[in-house]
Amino acid sequence: MIGWSEDLISVDRARTLDGLFLQRIKRSPDRVAYRYFERRSGWRDLTWGNMGRLVARWRQALAKESIAAGDRVAVLLRNGPEWVAFDQAALSLGLVTVPLYTDDRADNAAYILRDAAVKVLLIQDVGRWRRLAEAIGDSSGPQRVVILEGNETTARLGAEDARVVVAESWLPASAPELSRRDGDPNALATIVYTSGTTGRPKGVMLSHQNILTNAHGSLTLIDCYQEDLFLSFLPLSHTLERTGGYYLPIMAGACVAFARSVSQLAEDLQTIRPTVIIAVPRVFERVYLRIGEQMRQRPAPVRWLFRTAVAAGWHAFLREQGRAGWHPLLLLWPLLRRRVADQVLQRLGGRMRAAVSGGAPLPLEVARTFIGLGLPLLQGYGLTETSPVISVNPLKANIPESVGVAIPGIQLRIGAEDELLVKGENVMLGYWNNHAATAKVLSQEGWLHTGDQARIEDGHIHITGRIKDILVLSNGEKVPPADLEMAITMDPLFEQVVVLGEGRSYLTALIVLNADLWDGLAREQGLDPEQSASLEDAQLHREIIRRLRLDLKDFPGFTKVRRVNLTLEPWTIDNGLLTPTMKVKRSRVVERYRDAIEDMYALDA
Repeated sequence: MIGWSEDLISVDRARTLDGLFLQRIKRSPDRVAYRYFERRSGWRDLTWGNMGRLVARWRQALAKESIAAGDRVAVLLRNGPEWVAFDQAALSLGLVTVPLYTDDRADNAAYILRDAAVKVLLIQDVGRWRRLAEAIGDSSGPQRVVILEGNETTARLGAEDARVVVAESWLPASAPELSRRDGDPNALATIVYTSGTTGRPKGVMLSHQNILTNAHGSLTLIDCYQEDLFLSFLPLSHTLERTGGYYLPIMAGACVAFARSVSQLAEDLQTIRPTVIIAVPRVFERVYLRIGEQMRQRPAPVRWLFRTAVAAGWHAFLREQGRAGWHPLLLLWPLLRRRVADQVLQRLGGRMRAAVSGGAPLPLEVARTFIGLGLPLLQGYGLTETSPVISVNPLKANIPESVGVAIPGIQLRIGAEDELLVKGENVMLGYWNNHAATAKVLSQEGWLHTGDQARIEDGHIHITGRIKDILVLSNGEKVPPADLEMAITMDPLFEQVVVLGEGRSYLTALIVLNADLWDGLAREQGLDPEQSASLEDAQLHREIIRRLRLDLKDFPGFTKVRRVNLTLEPWTIDNGLLTPTMKVKRSRVVERYRDAIEDMYALDA
């Protein structure tokens, strides 16, 4: 990192998110801002000056529509320069951006468009628009629909529906240079609909100031340089990626490369060689499980060498952090790092300076493994309602079992039932058109109720549970199902799980098995994997329960799962059992499997 330099733009100088972008163009017009992949020409670069000219074209096209400051415009695109260009163009006109998930159900997206009264929609392709238009039906929809990827079908659709245009023909060939506007930092910048696990999503209202202060506060805990290269693969509709992987790099002057797809992520890591990534825990869990599977197929000496490398690297990490003294394994670490750890990290590009995990709890064993291999893995915590970062582990004070320390400007308080309350400039304005929901979580003094139970030790926040998700057994024992479910899904056999037991005398579990491993498991049990009845075999269930007890060996005895229901059908966004942010909709799953649940408890009735 010799020669790397900081060039941060202050919140006061930026004032608004579009003001931040304009400041970056003026400071770094010739530096590379974005990298993206084109099928015909491969990876391409766009400088900040290039992006300024692109945004100006989108701004002029939007300005010609019958819209005014404060109106809502929506974007349903894969990550790429056009997502940024549309967002910045809208913000520069005082419009409010409403992001949509590309893989969300059409009926959910249609609800959001209606609820936010969206005037203009930018959408990826004609197929997505047709599905969405069908869900909208006869109700009023956007007055303008801009389709990014045009073809003959799009042209015919445009001839039939005056609202529909192809981006290429809608955009002017050139436009006047962007100029600064006198925008209000406290004005509404975006409405982000939470992918709630119950009921309809709520629209979180975030101002320019909310997001700017959050990005700046994050940069005070994790240094970011102009030479940094982010790899963006979480959807930009996810607030963590939008703040941390889009606005924050603008503030720091860093470059962002847009990954092609999740399936091509491994190849993109090798090609792009990023220095920073932001991901949800499941990404790290999948890599961890894949490494574990590969290790099980290697000879015993290789497995021993890998475990020893992780242990030595972990001791080296603890010593560097000042939390442990000398250990004999440290003598082996330089050699093991070269021969083992570096070989693994090369799969991530070999240049990773920081990997940030957020959006859900990160299993400690996963963190320990990657950190032991030399990856600076930092767990953070936040909510859409807090723009979203509340805390993150600094590189030099990284306690992986915690979610880090609060970013500057955030106040913390432990309330009733050990609930974590937060207050600061990053806290939302409220929920769109929903005063009752706002009043439930946001006090008149500005304290936001997170719904998470926590304790604070030496400034580090430890999340201990979720208030509304705690299961109370009939004997009074309290069980945090999320902790159990996380431990269970660390077993590669179990793809998804919901633990149940509220008001009951024991725990049960609904489990989606890993389809790739089912065939081998069934044959081991003397079952036909092609027969659905095999999933109900009593001997198989006993084997699954035995395996669950091993997975939950570190939990109290009353957390043993005594009955299971097995399926190979995954819980997905399309079948309504998963949110766009990949969280299981517990209430929907319970409703779907209500009869199976009653059968599990009826066995002992």
